[in-house]
Amino acid sequence: MKNFININDIVDYKSIVKEAIELKKNPYILKNIGQKKTLGLIFFNSSLRTRLSTLKAAKMLGMETLTMNFKSEGWQLEFEENTIMLNNSAEHIKEAAQVISQYCDIIGIRAFAQLKSKEDDEKEKVINSFLKYASVPILNMESCCAHPLQALADAITIEENKKISNPKIVLSWAPHPKALPHAVANSFVNMAKINDYNIIITNPIGYDLNPKITGGIKIIHNQEEAFENADFIYTKNWSSYNSYGKILVNDNSWKINKTKMELTNNAKFMHCLPVRRNVIVDDSVLDSNSSLVINQANNRTYAAQTVLKKIILNEK
Repeated sequence: MKNFININDIVDYKSIVKEAIELKKNPYILKNIGQKKTLGLIFFNSSLRTRLSTLKAAKMLGMETLTMNFKSEGWQLEFEENTIMLNNSAEHIKEAAQVISQYCDIIGIRAFAQLKSKEDDEKEKVINSFLKYASVPILNMESCCAHPLQALADAITIEENKKISNPKIVLSWAPHPKALPHAVANSFVNMAKINDYNIIITNPIGYDLNPKITGGIKIIHNQEEAFENADFIYTKNWSSYNSYGKILVNDNSWKINKTKMELTNNAKFMHCLPVRRNVIVDDSVLDSNSSLVINQANNRTYAAQTVLKKIILNEK
């Protein structure tokens, strides 16, 4: 694996999930493969699970780590070509990416969607600029349109907890006071498709995700109908795709509660975190035995460790 930008960089997705589950049993078995190598983590946005799990994963492989929060610690970067830099940007990505490459053997990038222009966000200018100018592998720690490390952790969690070979999985929109990106939902859908999971999406009218990603998947605008006999409920907010970045409705009737979970087949509840309690989901669900959110967060480490191993050893 040269880079890990989206789930399509994994040749055999089911195999890597099994590998991560096996590695979880003895995570220090590969503690020597990362010796004398440095992982640089570059954050343009906030992080808790991604930052700590990736740092831990690297250390379990024997790697050194460097971390930089670019918004508060770095020079403002310019990404446009042939620009005259007379405004706020003090450094161009051409130099920055090449310099960081001299300090690091792998570079992790976290840069969220701005949700102002669909076209600009889908160009993925930050991570693609690092891909263009860096001379070392790039690891996507969440970009404008994708969060493949989260999706891999989600797949691990589902495989560890499913009771039947092909469970019914519902990806459900839920309300949120802020407009949020589509990255987690996009990668979850792509992961479910590549694993041939029985997935249904439910969201209010006007909140359908990118049709290029959801093509072939049933979308139901009635949440209760979608929940019937589900085995997993994966909940996430996202802003409108067609009315890009907008909040069209904020109907709290889409909040996940105990009554809705009773429509399911004793479903497990999943969320990538952070989650707004009693806005996205009621305490009674989040704190119940059906909640897998802490398990998911734990699996972020083994998802990152497995991907880093593939990059270090250049495995498919």
